[in-house]
Amino acid sequence: MKCVDDFRLKFGDKEYVPIMIGGMGVDISTADLALEACRLGGIGHISDAMIKTVTDRRYQTKYVKEKLAKYKFNVNNADKSVVQFDLEQLADAQRMHVLKTMERKQGAGMVFINVMEKLTMNSPKDTLRVRLHAALDAGIDGITLAAGLHLGSFALMEDHPRFRDAKLGIIVSSVRALQLFLKKSARTGRLPDYVVVEGPLAGGHLGFGMDWDKYDLETIVREVLEWLQAENLAIPVIPAGGIFTGSDAVKYLEMGCGAVQVATRFTVTRECGLPDKVKQEYFKASEDQIEVNEISPTGYPMRMIKSSPAIGSGLKPNCEAYGYLLDAKGNCSYVSAYNKVLDDNPGVKKISEIHVYEKTCLCTHMRNFDCWTCGHYTYRLKDTTNVLADGSYQLLTAEHVFKDYQYSRDNSISLPPLPQEQ
Repeated sequence: MKCVDDFRLKFGDKEYVPIMIGGMGVDISTADLALEACRLGGIGHISDAMIKTVTDRRYQTKYVKEKLAKYKFNVNNADKSVVQFDLEQLADAQRMHVLKTMERKQGAGMVFINVMEKLTMNSPKDTLRVRLHAALDAGIDGITLAAGLHLGSFALMEDHPRFRDAKLGIIVSSVRALQLFLKKSARTGRLPDYVVVEGPLAGGHLGFGMDWDKYDLETIVREVLEWLQAENLAIPVIPAGGIFTGSDAVKYLEMGCGAVQVATRFTVTRECGLPDKVKQEYFKASEDQIEVNEISPTGYPMRMIKSSPAIGSGLKPNCEAYGYLLDAKGNCSYVSAYNKVLDDNPGVKKISEIHVYEKTCLCTHMRNFDCWTCGHYTYRLKDTTNVLADGSYQLLTAEHVFKDYQYSRDNSISLPPLPQEQ
């Protein structure tokens, strides 16, 4: 039986280990994690989700504090239309994160950035354009367009000098979505360098409705491959969602895919940005604790662990500090849901007594690592490591997981060596 290392992802005359670590925000796909994939010859993603929060945490900037101070007068106002991002600061934050990551780059792989269209930020087109251009300015190897159809995103970048040099890809969950993207982007005269086909078992936001379980990744991938072949389009296809072992990956590589995108098994690595105590929650999760719900203000279904503190939290909206999901008119469905609960409970004196189940404050909970989004097979993570003497699960290294994908055969998973006693 073949292993992943028997294949290579080809971009022009260059070859890479066909393993891509998906972009997990906010600051879950850290630079450390992406750089390990790059060092090992594959592709890693950083994410620009809540980029100002990331730079404040990583590089001691004060963007969030300054934004809150500017709009503090509006904190108790249900109308958030006045809350705007400073585009120059947004560009600076994006450049800083990308540049500092790329300065540390080693190895034969690449570092990409995951850019979400659904981060509308009260000015969808302008803020997206700024983030895309700033990433290209700072020398990112590639950009993966995520969380949306991105029908106008190539047009937003076409005047940038690196538009035809950087690798550009799109995440889709159907042939139809890919066809729409290519049709709308055709005017730019530029095809995507790769297509990530994300199936219904992926982590976080899903490109399906609540009927997600009626679809399967293999069928969608075959449809995309067949359509591209019929159109004589030689674009690498990269399946994602539920690829838990190297043997799972080989199945798709033998179908003709260029690489695979994986993420769930990297959530419990030392390089991942999740706090260690949250990683233990991922290890402990059982199959019946994984759910797909509709509490995300983005409008997309979202897979997460049921015990996530974000579910039912009545946290006061913090749009003046964050506000990444405000639409072009300054609306967010969590703000509406929160205010409705307040109106329905006029006697409540403490905010902590309020529970909002309809939606969640994704910005604040993601910032605090309290929204435990996950892949379907998170419940299998406990089988990838050792239980230590204190009952906790041993954290893995990104290198261990990467190489297990790369070299494993026969659906096996290699456990890490036990830590030496001090």
